[in-house]
Amino acid sequence: MNSIYQNIITSSAKNEKLLAVLIDPDKMTLYAVSGFISKVNQSIATHIFVGGSEVDKGVTETLVIEIKKHTKLPVVLFPGDVIQITDKADGILFLSLISGRNPDYLIGKQVEAVPKLATTNLEIIPTGYLLIKNEKETSVERVSKTNPIQRKDIQTIKDTAKAGELLGMKLIYLEAGSGATHAIESNIISEVKQQLHIPLIVGGGIRAKTELESAYKAGADLVVIGTAFEDDDTFFDNLQK
Repeated sequence: MNSIYQNIITSSAKNEKLLAVLIDPDKMTLYAVSGFISKVNQSIATHIFVGGSEVDKGVTETLVIEIKKHTKLPVVLFPGDVIQITDKADGILFLSLISGRNPDYLIGKQVEAVPKLATTNLEIIPTGYLLIKNEKETSVERVSKTNPIQRKDIQTIKDTAKAGELLGMKLIYLEAGSGATHAIESNIISEVKQQLHIPLIVGGGIRAKTELESAYKAGADLVVIGTAFEDDDTFFDNLQK
């Protein structure tokens, strides 16, 4: 498989927009995988992300193995914890929660992950992860014990994203959080994108094709959708190739 990151870079340079379907191992049964992935394959999705804030040991690997049976799309880990790392996937977003100040999620978990990553062939993609304030507490906020950045504080969002780039992150991920009540506003996406020379990922709260298109238009290189499919898999009908 070609480099996942290089493909993202190439697509960004060509202004070809990418879409990742996020599958939470806590919310997807093995029985449902075949039918769900069939719909993913027929859609415009380019990547499959797998991960969640709270997942039992071994569940992620079992799910990834099943997913790989039904698709040739790259499967990328989006782990909430070290126990979600598995060499059965193609790559991993090596996340640092740079919007927060909990050292465990800035560097602690990453150090803990190194021995596991050393035994895999995963493509490791350093990713600066920014949690943006939502109307309700998200699982990321609760588990990481960090405060999201307020949506009105655009300068801090921009500066934090840029700091991630200057620290050597290869991707910046703006996240409204799982189950977010509304997506990140276009003006935030646009202003952050203007600061960066690396690809921008946007996720959380996107439940309509118009919101997806709005995120792309504002500058998102890759959009992640999870809850919309969990709530109603007919959403795929709007995203046919």
